[in-house]
Amino acid sequence: MRVLAIINLRSGQGDAGLYDYVRTLGRNGAQICLRFVDRDTRMSDLLHDAKNYDCIVAAGGDGTVSSVCYAARNTGVPILVYPAGTANLLAQNLKMPFDPIKLANITLECASIATDIGELSCPGNETGCAAPGAEVNGSGLRTGFIVMAGAGFDATIMEGAQPLKSTIGAAAYLVSAVQNLTPTIADFKLTLDGKVMETKGMAVLLANFTRLQFDLAFTKDSSPSDGMLEVIVLRSKNVAELIPAVWAAILDRVMDHPDRSKSIEIYTAKEITIESDPPLSLQYDGEVIDTTTPLHARVLPGAARLVVPPDSPLLG
Repeated sequence: MRVLAIINLRSGQGDAGLYDYVRTLGRNGAQICLRFVDRDTRMSDLLHDAKNYDCIVAAGGDGTVSSVCYAARNTGVPILVYPAGTANLLAQNLKMPFDPIKLANITLECASIATDIGELSCPGNETGCAAPGAEVNGSGLRTGFIVMAGAGFDATIMEGAQPLKSTIGAAAYLVSAVQNLTPTIADFKLTLDGKVMETKGMAVLLANFTRLQFDLAFTKDSSPSDGMLEVIVLRSKNVAELIPAVWAAILDRVMDHPDRSKSIEIYTAKEITIESDPPLSLQYDGEVIDTTTPLHARVLPGAARLVVPPDSPLLG
């Protein structure tokens, strides 16, 4: 088995057990090529020969993983999510363990599913993306996301958390949220598969995987493999108004509770344009984009193949 590991050493708070992971693979006959993410090398260059490998390992946070998935889109090569970041939302959605030995065994099994990728196009700053997965040209930047992207309050939270993630981990997002209890309220113009609608709120989220921290879900019965993106409008005027929606998500874990309260609007679409007044900050999978709305997004159906535990219910 030939394994290509893409490793972002800047992700997370320290050792993620990668030595034990690589050693376990080697003891079981796998050949491992290690390549490291830096600020000067594009992800497409690190993955130029992806089809020569049986499995790709994306070791880092959600931004690193989404960059790997986007650069390797439509190759059909399975990608293992190695949770070495701060939030690790994709790993949580896939029910991946955090133990390096178990992750190595899952790699060797290499059971996988096809999932969608979201693709973003943003006009403006040609250098406007922290992650190496973005493609830039004269009209702006284009990149992919695998979990969630958004405009507004969520991007503000991500930006505020950046300086704290290396010291306090996932708690950085909570600290940032407390510091931004009265977010900017914007008028949104959404174009969903050609249909125009207007609404108002603190943020618009585009979700492929919908489970957040603590296994809470924004929506019910969504699928990362249905060729659609969930469009979630946070209509709240402040953070306190989101509490009923959070409570509904908690109740989902013990009983069927479909109501998400009037603070949230949920739609589905294949192609989305978000315009806002005033312009709002943007983020995808925890990476803050150095530009603002408008934003165009579309779904790339089945463009990624993700490794899952062999007993995963996602295998159907």
